[in-house]
Amino acid sequence: MTGSTASQPGLAWLPQANRLSPWDQVRVTVAGLGRSGFAAADALLERGAQVTVVDAVDSDANRDKATLLETLGASVRLGPETTDELPAATDLVVVSPGWRPTQPLLAQAARQGLPLWGEIELAWRFQQPDRIVPWLAVTGTNGKTTTVGLLASILSAAGLTTAAVGNVGRPVMETVLDEVDYDVLAVELSSFQLHWLDQAHFHSAACLNLAPDHLEWYADAADWDQLGWPSRSPLAAYQADKARIYWQTEVACVFNQADPVTRTMVEQADVVEGARAIGFTTGIPGPSMVGVVDDQIVDRAFIAQRQTSALPVAAVSDVRPAAPHNVENALAATALARAFGVPGPAVATGLKQFQLGPHRIEPVLDAGGISFVDDSKATNPHAATAALASFDSVVWIAGGQAKGTTFDDLVSQFADRLRAVVVFGVDRQTVAEAVQRHAPNVPLRVIDSSQTETMRQVVATAADLARPGDTVLLAPGCASLDMFTDYAARGDAFTAAAKAWAAQRSVEEEPR
Repeated sequence: MTGSTASQPGLAWLPQANRLSPWDQVRVTVAGLGRSGFAAADALLERGAQVTVVDAVDSDANRDKATLLETLGASVRLGPETTDELPAATDLVVVSPGWRPTQPLLAQAARQGLPLWGEIELAWRFQQPDRIVPWLAVTGTNGKTTTVGLLASILSAAGLTTAAVGNVGRPVMETVLDEVDYDVLAVELSSFQLHWLDQAHFHSAACLNLAPDHLEWYADAADWDQLGWPSRSPLAAYQADKARIYWQTEVACVFNQADPVTRTMVEQADVVEGARAIGFTTGIPGPSMVGVVDDQIVDRAFIAQRQTSALPVAAVSDVRPAAPHNVENALAATALARAFGVPGPAVATGLKQFQLGPHRIEPVLDAGGISFVDDSKATNPHAATAALASFDSVVWIAGGQAKGTTFDDLVSQFADRLRAVVVFGVDRQTVAEAVQRHAPNVPLRVIDSSQTETMRQVVATAADLARPGDTVLLAPGCASLDMFTDYAARGDAFTAAAKAWAAQRSVEEEPR
């Protein structure tokens, strides 16, 4: 999102800026010193911009990064007070993804009509006009990281030089600055990153699905009109940011046939003339779709005879695990790869070679006939659906930061699979109350402690409630930052606790 003016009268070119623009004339405030903020500041300093970086967190890690940036010529301000006031004479603000639009510094910039870009927008501009690499972009409430990984694997199998970047971990700007001649990038984009786009657009794009998530970030979206942005409900604002991925798409807008909201996004998108709507389905595809026929992934979108036939490109068994949600991820990756011209055999090879990342319905161990499974990556109720659907009898571990979401639909859908439920974390009562409403006969334990070591108590409680043949499943449906540094740390804590429980059980069962 961007305003219409800049603070210096000589910067009329700034709204159209690219890598070769006279950046030494520009005073940039970078809001946030995380990986994306650091990458943006580094790139701007290299082009000669006057850079001020602000971050509310005055930590050892941030001080180390500040020292390096100051050596390169930046001014860095750390501490909570630094984010309340826009630095004087700012021409442009580059925003880190987690910053909400109504944060005081950003609100001041918006009222002044200053451009507000994210690192994604800046990276896209720094490819222009002479280093352009096509981007295949992916968003959605769930499945983004896996889909981007699958896509990058397929592109690599086709002999293309590529990287999985964006919300998946590595900032896009780092890739733009690489001394590597990339053929194409697989880019994961969150709603936060999409919110701060201005001119960036993509070769092809996909929205995998849409369900309520991050609604706390959009809690005051009804007041955004005061900052020059449309006033919406939180869910409508979240959906609008997701839909932004299709703006000016050049070749293919990929959507989920089973999720009508994604189809509507495509139907309403302002795209480049000639861009096509491409659906994906786990059923038999129609023309301009990819889907499944006789356990084969088939393309009925990018072949000349699509009205009457389909091209098999891979077996469903090439997708591991071949759970329905992961087959959907593979279908979306296939559609994007085929839109870029990847041949059919490379799709199968890429799917076979891809290894699913940790903490995604990951078996941890079996002990006493009980399976322990880590799906800490399930950070919202919609994401927890896939894990709960994968097992017949579950002791479900849930809780954390609910982000404004509810669990009623999830509990109603899977009540008959629940052996018991153990809830913990800051919003544990949100989950507990849904269980009490929709599964009142299911044993429920609420762990009140909010300390990291609570996970041992959580796992021990769940294991005591389990019976042989059950699965103790960590699928929190919530974010992790109330107790952990990230979902991976939460998953690691679960694994350690499960192993500790199994070891103690083994000791107790030893003959005396």
